[in-house]
Amino acid sequence: MAAQTPDITLADGVPAIFKSEASLKLLSMIHRVAPHPTAVLITGETGSGKELVARAIHSFSLRNDKPWIDVNCAAFPEHLIESELFGYEKGAFSGADNTKKGFFELADGGSLFLDEVGELDTRVQVKLLRVLDGVSYFRLGGNKKIQVNVRLIAATNRDLEQEVAAGRFRRDLFHRLGQIQLRVPPLRERIEDIEALANFFLGKQNMTAQFSPEAMAMLKRYPWPGNVRELRNVVVNAAVMSDLDTTVITPELLQPEIRGAAHRAAVAATPSAPEVPSGDLDEMERRMIMQALGKHAGDQGKAADQLGISRRTLSRKLKAYALEGGESEPETERPLGKLSLEQKNCFRAVLECAALIDISGQRFEVNALNVSMGGIGVSGLPLKIYGAAEVKIQFQLPGRETLIKALGKLGWIDAAGRAGIKFVSIENSDQMEDWIEGQLRKEGWIATPIPV
Repeated sequence: MAAQTPDITLADGVPAIFKSEASLKLLSMIHRVAPHPTAVLITGETGSGKELVARAIHSFSLRNDKPWIDVNCAAFPEHLIESELFGYEKGAFSGADNTKKGFFELADGGSLFLDEVGELDTRVQVKLLRVLDGVSYFRLGGNKKIQVNVRLIAATNRDLEQEVAAGRFRRDLFHRLGQIQLRVPPLRERIEDIEALANFFLGKQNMTAQFSPEAMAMLKRYPWPGNVRELRNVVVNAAVMSDLDTTVITPELLQPEIRGAAHRAAVAATPSAPEVPSGDLDEMERRMIMQALGKHAGDQGKAADQLGISRRTLSRKLKAYALEGGESEPETERPLGKLSLEQKNCFRAVLECAALIDISGQRFEVNALNVSMGGIGVSGLPLKIYGAAEVKIQFQLPGRETLIKALGKLGWIDAAGRAGIKFVSIENSDQMEDWIEGQLRKEGWIATPIPV
C-alpha cells in the first residue's frame, strides 16, 4: 500500500504519494533535512515532483506554521525578477506607484522556494548570495536595510555543475545552495509509484473505474519523459474519453504513444527465435542480465529475482559492465542526496547498541542511540553525573569487531537520562568514519567536497 501524506500537496491538489523504495528513501531523507535551517537544492527532471519535495521539507520543518512562498524564476522577465524578490520603494522606476515588499520579506520567518533557480540572471545571483550569507539588503530605490530570516529551498532541472563550468551560474552560489542536495528520481525509476499515482488520478475522475492488468502493464513499461505531470494527463485523457459507465480502463483507451512504447518494449524483450548461446561464460551471463532487465522494463529488483541473484550483486555487475564499456554509471544508481563535507561530519547515524561509560571511576551501562564523528547520543544515564568534566565511553559498532573507545565531554542530559556527549578524541576513528560512511550511503547520501 502506498504511503500518502494528504497534508502535503501541490497547488493543483496532487498529494505526496510514496510507494517505491526510492520514494520512501527520499521521504526519510526529507525528514532528516527538514528540521535544519540549511539551504537545500533539489534537482530532477521536469514534472518529477521537485515542488512536492520542497513543500514536504517546509511541512516537516519547525517553520511549518510560518509563511510558504513559492516563486518560479523562469516566469519573470530578467528586469522584473530582482524587484519581485527584494521589493521596491515608491518611485524606484516608472510604474512603481507604491512601495512593495519582495518575496524575501513576505517569507520572513518561513520558507522561500525558488523553482528553476538556474534561470536567474547573474546580477540577481550576487544579491541572492549575500542574503543567504545573512547580509542585509536594500529594496530597489531604497536606503533602508532589510534583514530577513528565511529558509531557502531551490530547485532546478538543469545540471548546475555544467552551468557553473559554462559561466552561466556563479560557483560560490552553487556551493552555498548545494550544502544539501536532494535528487528526485524520474518516474521511470519508481515503477511502484506509477500504479499508485495512476489509481489516484483515475479515482479523481471516476471513483468506480480501475485499470485492466494489460493497461497497467503498459503504463509501467512507458518511460514517462514528462514524469508525473505526463502520467496525470494520460490518465485524465483516458477517463474523459471512456464512456460514463466504463468501470475498466483498457489499453484501447490509452494514448497511441503509450501503446506503441509498450509494444516496442515487448518485442525487444521477446526474441523471435531461441538464441543459441555463444561466447564465453562472462558474455553469456551479461546477455542473460540484459535480457532480464529488458523483460522487466529496467526494474532491477524483478530482474534480480528472475536471475536468482541479489539486487546488490546485479548492481555490482552493471557497474562493472559500465566501466568496461566506458559508460557512465546507470542512472538508477545515482545518489538521492548530496552533503557537503561539513554536513557529513555532522551526520548522525542511528546506533542501537550497548555502551559502557566511565566517569571518575564510576561505570554505567547505557544504550547508544545515534553517533556522528562529533559525538554520540545515549540513554540510561543517572542525573547525578550532570556537570562531569570528562567522560570515557566505549562501544562496538554493529557488524564490526573493533571496539570504539572515545574521550568526551557531557554536553547535556535531560530528566529521562538521555544525554549528548561531544567527542574530544576517538581511538580507531577511521573504523568509525568508514561505518558512518556506509550508513550514510545506505540512506542514499554521498558526501561531496563542497566548500562552505
